[in-house]
Amino acid sequence: MLKSVPFKTSSVYFDDRGSGKVIVLLHGYLETKEIWEDFAMQLAKNFRVIAIDIPGHGKSGKIADVHHMDLLAEAVDAVLTSLNIEKAFLTGHSMGGYVVLSFLAKYRHKVSGICLFHSTPFADTEEKRNNRDREIELFRQGKKELILNTNIPKGFATDNLEKFAVEVNRAKEIGALCEEDGIIALLEGMKARLDRQLLLKETSLPVLFILGKKDNYIPYEIMSAVAQHTASGEILSLENSGHMGFIEEPEICTSAMSSFVGQF
Repeated sequence: MLKSVPFKTSSVYFDDRGSGKVIVLLHGYLETKEIWEDFAMQLAKNFRVIAIDIPGHGKSGKIADVHHMDLLAEAVDAVLTSLNIEKAFLTGHSMGGYVVLSFLAKYRHKVSGICLFHSTPFADTEEKRNNRDREIELFRQGKKELILNTNIPKGFATDNLEKFAVEVNRAKEIGALCEEDGIIALLEGMKARLDRQLLLKETSLPVLFILGKKDNYIPYEIMSAVAQHTASGEILSLENSGHMGFIEEPEICTSAMSSFVGQF
């Protein structure tokens, strides 16, 4: 069921379905809660699933010139508070993982565990910040379609592009619905985000890492090493996925997350 809660100068929209232990799903850059649709429906057979449009994407409007990750964590907390949810398992895909880690830093008492779904705890490198600046300029020039046509296919494993052609096009359609000003605010926020490696390393909460061995954005070896140094971490390695495992290998991901969340 689509719901919303007022937040700052706008509202945060989210879907709320199922019952039981709460799983919050936070999408990535150039995505909305709709990217989770099939995955959320499967999880909702056994859990209460809250899929949120992160401010600046989807129906949730822009609330600042820079959407700092801490600000977005406050938006997630506004949703949970409105629903009287005291504790939840937070899952973040790519950019959503950055928000999850900020939420963990600010509201640890409200977190039962987390999943970094093709995401990292690292701050942007100078090279990455420069790349984001170039994307910001392209958005300002009205070249969103160019960015979608470049970034979205790269999210899938190269040898999966033909198999998932329909899903790639659907992801482009979802990205096209995001407004340029909100996208730019999120790019600025990602540029400014903190490094969360120490937070992740020291947490005693359960952490599920879902990694794609064919990820074009995050080298598998790098995040595998991070996961192995997280005391409470567990790794799901997807042999046939890029950066979109919940679409490329949905059954494996659903089973692994259900089993992991069910333990706590």
